[in-house]
Amino acid sequence: MEFHASTEFELVPLHPRVFFTPHNGSASDPQQVHISIAGIDHIRITWLTDDKTVPSAVEYGTEPGKHVIKATGDNSSSYQFLTYTSGFIHHVRIGPLEPNTTYYYRCGGCGPEFSFKTPPSTFPLQIAVVGDLGQTDWTKSTLQGLESKDYDLLLLPGDLSYANSTQPLWDSFGRLVEPLASRRPWMVTEGNHEKESYLVGEAESFKAYNARWLMPHKQSASTSNLYYSFDVAGAHVIMLSSSTEFRSGSDQYAWLATDLARIDRTMTPWVFVSLHTPWYNTNDGRQGDGEGMRAAMEELLYEARVDVVFAGHIHAYERFTRIYDNKANSLGPVYITIGTGGCHSGVYSQFMKPTPALSLCRDARFGHGRLRILDEKRAHWSWHPNDSDVAEDEVWLTCLSAARDD
Repeated sequence: MEFHASTEFELVPLHPRVFFTPHNGSASDPQQVHISIAGIDHIRITWLTDDKTVPSAVEYGTEPGKHVIKATGDNSSSYQFLTYTSGFIHHVRIGPLEPNTTYYYRCGGCGPEFSFKTPPSTFPLQIAVVGDLGQTDWTKSTLQGLESKDYDLLLLPGDLSYANSTQPLWDSFGRLVEPLASRRPWMVTEGNHEKESYLVGEAESFKAYNARWLMPHKQSASTSNLYYSFDVAGAHVIMLSSSTEFRSGSDQYAWLATDLARIDRTMTPWVFVSLHTPWYNTNDGRQGDGEGMRAAMEELLYEARVDVVFAGHIHAYERFTRIYDNKANSLGPVYITIGTGGCHSGVYSQFMKPTPALSLCRDARFGHGRLRILDEKRAHWSWHPNDSDVAEDEVWLTCLSAARDD
């Protein structure tokens, strides 16, 4: 047997707020289990083992203990980063699956039974949103808030583990989020902390992110795991990359233009975009970081009548009115920054004064947001700080699918 001991490592000193989550099972037991949408009626199940001989196979069914269907994936893989060698990474796509249905599953024929619920095929739909998670007590509080109320899927607009090239922290992060990420689809995009290049000018960055968090880019005709789209119920969700070339003429720009042109608003009336670096920001932190991408891509989103754009990067909450080209515009997206997962560097508490008219709510606390889509016309957004039992910001949204220029 070949083993990769992903729990044995030599770490540089951790930030005092960062904790490490160990693996307490055997080398064959699945760990870091998480699921993602992988095309219509399909789910991808991802996990790691320290034992190479464990097959990339998932047994599943709709009753506990009765795993009557079996699906297999490609052989497991691992990657190297400097002196670190990852565990064996398994990806298995299962389906077709019934909507709004609980499935019970086992990974690789070993370890415990897990379960997940598929998203509904029609409204209502509830999406949880939070970025910049990290691995701190603040993160734990955010995860507890997420777990306190059900949701159909989660959007994470970048900066997942904050491993920052310390690869065992990717393992730790996977174990930390497994109780939630193994039960509902987690749809993620990368942030600047996922890049992890260790050589100047190195082309192959995002190595850990791409190996561990495989998203449905092939199902959405993208050539890169860093940007993709998917449909869920009556919503089309686009996940963009702030860290990859985005200007006109780039692969990402061409893909986005094509993806937007293919949307059928009679089938998916709602359109949402998630990216890491916000295009609008009145926090004193990281001013101007998203301006280049905004200048390159904002017109595409405006012309397509995108409903909401979610971002992270800023460790604070902020909601803007509908905007286009730095002006209030009833046909532009609502912009929401929610990099409030619990990063070890803390919240960004300083905002511009006085508050610009475009900014409607600002809150320097950790927490998460919830988007509840009732039907093809109405949705409700709410912001839930970790230290509050009630929503501290909420707004009703009207879908732009039928909107036209005056």
